[in-house]
Amino acid sequence: MVKYPTITKTFVKDKTSSKNRGMAFEKLIDESNAFYRAQNKAVIHKKPVPVQIVNVDYPRREMAKITEAYYQTPSTTDYNGIYKGKYIDFDAKESSVATSFALKNIHPHQIDHLASIAKHGGIAFILIMFKKQDTVHLLPIEPLLTFVKRAEKGRKSITYEEVLTHGILVEQGYRPSIDYIKAIDQLIAR
Repeated sequence: MVKYPTITKTFVKDKTSSKNRGMAFEKLIDESNAFYRAQNKAVIHKKPVPVQIVNVDYPRREMAKITEAYYQTPSTTDYNGIYKGKYIDFDAKESSVATSFALKNIHPHQIDHLASIAKHGGIAFILIMFKKQDTVHLLPIEPLLTFVKRAEKGRKSITYEEVLTHGILVEQGYRPSIDYIKAIDQLIAR
């Protein structure tokens, strides 16, 4: 007779700090990117953030710890790579609000960067995860620019309905977790 250990699950409410918000979503995208690379479908990576290290606590080589660092320049977007011979560049954002996505979550330099990518023939977009609906959408740069211009005159967010209308629903599953390549194919076919 074999005795198996008893496993009990304890569910703890996620207390993710605002600085770590989006990390779970980015982890799913990273897993999807690894799947795409393994399947030789696309080569897309998370961009490193340019950081200048100022101070290191160095008691021993194996215990080195960065104690002070600063961003060198504002980071552009989260991800870039190549798919079907096209340059891909996008940022990943989350909304915990069920009805809209606040445009303040996208920095002006990120919008300018994505617009520049599209101008030069690349595929530029943002992926938005609506946490309450548990949906992910690809929003191309063109409608995003329209919403940004509208924000100059008033409304500072994009409604969920507008994302449904102008974006592309991204399939979620096991492998890959966030299948945004299918949404890119739909975008290319438009």
